[in-house]
Amino acid sequence: MENNKPEFLFDKVNYKFLLIGLAVIALGFILMSGGGSDDPNEWSDAIFDFRRIRLAPTTVLIGFGIVIFAIFKKEK
Repeated sequence: MENNKPEFLFDKVNYKFLLIGLAVIALGFILMSGGGSDDPNEWSDAIFDFRRIRLAPTTVLIGFGIVIFAIFKKEK
């Protein structure tokens, strides 16, 4: 009899890393949001705080690194 079991491109571990990486990327974009002023005539320095300038882009890059790791990870 033929083996009709579908063969996936990645292992289960690769998909877990991929989902974790995508969640970290989404978290980074959520951290970047907000910081605007309710009044368009009033300037707000809140858009230049540490969370939006350093933490959020670093989080997104770490997420992309995890996704790349998940793609290149070899099965045992």
